[in-house]
Amino acid sequence: MKPALHCVLFDLDGVLADYDKQTRIEHLAHAIGRTAEAVHAAIYMSGIEEAGDSGALDTAGYLDALSTYLRCPVTAADWVAARRAATRIRPEVLDIAYAVASRIPVALLTNNGQLMADTLPQIVPALFPLFAGRAFAAAQFGAAKPEAAAFLGCLERLRTTPAATFFIDDSIANVEGARRAGLHAHHYQSLEDMKQALAEFDLP
Repeated sequence: MKPALHCVLFDLDGVLADYDKQTRIEHLAHAIGRTAEAVHAAIYMSGIEEAGDSGALDTAGYLDALSTYLRCPVTAADWVAARRAATRIRPEVLDIAYAVASRIPVALLTNNGQLMADTLPQIVPALFPLFAGRAFAAAQFGAAKPEAAAFLGCLERLRTTPAATFFIDDSIANVEGARRAGLHAHHYQSLEDMKQALAEFDLP
């Protein structure tokens, strides 16, 4: 018999939403007058993004680091506009989240920095108010998934336990990390597979 769940914790990119890195790069490059290649290097090759995701850089430090690397100002507004352009909600998954939320609480944990945490309602407004007060970025807990600290910090904030939480992520590494931290976890590959995994807990 499956244990009772008190929370279903969703990943964002690759589960609740599609995320197009190239759209983000091109949008930001156009906004700041730099090449797409330069922006790609700043975000994905410099280590700045990872430092933001882990909480090593706060919002000001993250934007300053990008600005220094690109040798031009990168504002929060520029960043948010690019991230929003690159993020498209998956309505069929959101429908499942709403159905689950009619039974037990839902929450969100994404590998992103404090800036993402602060601006999620602007970037993916369709997720709110469903995830209001329950949408977190790993940086808030000083560690990125798949580190246990990311999951345990999030669950402490949610006032629930690993054994009572079901986590859904498209990264097998993150799923395995969640399991090591004591959560139930599902590797998202298709909507039907996710439905079947939830059904094992009599959800939604």
